[in-house]
Amino acid sequence: MGGFMSYATHADLEGRLGTAAYVQLTDDVGSGVADVDKASVALREAEGEVNSFLGRRYAVPVDAGGQEALAALLRAVTLDIAEYRLHARRLLVPDAVTRKREAALAWLRRVASGEAVLPAVRELPRNAAEGIGAGIIGPERIMSREELEGL
Repeated sequence: MGGFMSYATHADLEGRLGTAAYVQLTDDVGSGVADVDKASVALREAEGEVNSFLGRRYAVPVDAGGQEALAALLRAVTLDIAEYRLHARRLLVPDAVTRKREAALAWLRRVASGEAVLPAVRELPRNAAEGIGAGIIGPERIMSREELEGL
């Protein structure tokens, strides 16, 4: 993971939420100051969730490598999930936040299944054993399970 940059930063999260909401959703002690550790947990968990889907087809973490459109896409999806996680720490998650998370997860599922792709990122090679089923070759059975009953 040498030079990997996070998909989203604290500044991105605060920008998405606004400073007042950022403080409200992370400050559990009523200090009036954002708890950066709570925001870090939400961002790490969101990135982990994103990578759990992307890892089905791509090497993770994904390196946007100067691809601003890809970086913006990964940032938005990560923020949708992180925002939901912060709200979920409270009693009620706003419907709009839930819808954004559901849309992000639906897109991630499409990427994982191959219905959608990450622009400018090469997919992992397919596993040669994927999709191969086992079979049994040999002589016909001499006795069946039913014939063995009662012996």
